[in-house]
Amino acid sequence: MSAIQPRTWPGGLMNAVAITAPGRVELTRIPIPEPRPEEVLIRPSYVGLCGTDLELLHGTASYLKDGRARLPLVFGHEWCGQVVAVGEDVEGISVGDRVVGQTMVPCGLCRMCQRGQRPHCERLVEVGLYGLQGAAAEYIRMPMRSLTVLPEALDDLSAAFIEPAVTVVGGFDKVRCGLEDEVAVVGTGTMGLLAVQLAARMARSVDAIGIDEAGLKLARACGARRTLRPDEARDGAYSLVIEASGSPRAFLRSVQLAGTGGRVAVVGVANEPVAGFVPGELVLRGVDLLGIRHGLDYYDRTIQLFVDGVLDARPMVAGVLPPEQAGHAFELLERGRSGPPKVLLRFNDSRRAS
Repeated sequence: MSAIQPRTWPGGLMNAVAITAPGRVELTRIPIPEPRPEEVLIRPSYVGLCGTDLELLHGTASYLKDGRARLPLVFGHEWCGQVVAVGEDVEGISVGDRVVGQTMVPCGLCRMCQRGQRPHCERLVEVGLYGLQGAAAEYIRMPMRSLTVLPEALDDLSAAFIEPAVTVVGGFDKVRCGLEDEVAVVGTGTMGLLAVQLAARMARSVDAIGIDEAGLKLARACGARRTLRPDEARDGAYSLVIEASGSPRAFLRSVQLAGTGGRVAVVGVANEPVAGFVPGELVLRGVDLLGIRHGLDYYDRTIQLFVDGVLDARPMVAGVLPPEQAGHAFELLERGRSGPPKVLLRFNDSRRAS
């Protein structure tokens, strides 16, 4: 039975963690979001920090540069939690349900949404990035259509990894990864390690390519056949390359690693120009280059992969800290090349990992 009993939507102020200026993270008090029809109030359990959050802290994120995001900002787009109240006309979600929230919230009405291209919504907003309050708070309000109810078999800590994992799962689906593929995963952060785990179950083989010894060691534990430095990998040796580092140099190396007729799925976000990229290479070698913009339609599938043990969050956790230590959590994230890549804030845990 759920520990949270049905009750009315709370009001007043709540605690939150916000980036208030470049380099500054502070505990603050903000209003609890008011009830709205078809929306749900959730108490977050875990909030994962990633490189995008670090860019927000440094003031270098593209969302800040183009004006979509402004400080102060309550961050947190990788999260799970438990429903504490529901608005009018909410269906399929009840108080006490454990849920994971989608980062991208499309409008559902624009021409792209009507074409079935929700990730490319013309009025898209993203939780904890721009347009919607993030989950680093006592409560977060979400549209019911942007929530997925979690099964009993999945613990809260693992559920906090679903958001980054959906991009990897969606990417593998779009490039049609199969048993005949020899895969290279470039990058050994959270996305790269998830990609290694998935490729180890779906493809003939997977090599992890990176520059961080700790990350390469983790990649081998996650199922990599070999772990290589970028200059040790052979050009044209792979039918499928997953670029998961977000480095311009790694993007170029990924294209070089793809064989004739191969595919490159780019899930890392490089915000700098790529020197030395020759577009003609794609044509002459018949290489398909796909940019993977999240995995909005892959939440159910990704949850099942965690339940089945295909994906495992535990090797990737560097630390779990309370919200009061958010500043230290960002410091741990910044020092990421010393072990596991993921740092999380724990707000409330209704289902601990065993």
